[in-house]
Amino acid sequence: MLRPLLALLFLLSTAAQADECDALAARIAQATGAKKAGRRVGPSIDVRAASGVRLDLTCRAQPIVQASSGDPSPSAEFFRELTIASELVVGEPAATVQPILARAYQTALREGRKSFIQQNGWSASCYTDSAGALRTLCSVGRIPTE
Repeated sequence: MLRPLLALLFLLSTAAQADECDALAARIAQATGAKKAGRRVGPSIDVRAASGVRLDLTCRAQPIVQASSGDPSPSAEFFRELTIASELVVGEPAATVQPILARAYQTALREGRKSFIQQNGWSASCYTDSAGALRTLCSVGRIPTE
């Protein structure tokens, strides 16, 4: 009797998390001028901003938003859209997120390795590769407390 009850509670919890993630993706889509959030694949939802920047929202213990670019130097729109989405994900003002994200990117570029910066319970990270098809990958998310 206990197993079916626990299974039901797990399913309800998972459905609630999916609903929260879908709602967050819809807010990111609206904030970035996207027509709508993309389709869900597992814990991830794609959002293509009006500027063309593709954002990926992944909801696990805490949501994480990331953007990738094949350009050696991502556009200002890349960082602007990621900053807007990050504000919704971590709850920090864009004016706080933007310089941390810029510092993570510049550090990754300068040092040729992934840069990870923690700030008040959230983090920003960037990875750059001068040779691959994926030249830049940056993400921002809350640091899980559990």
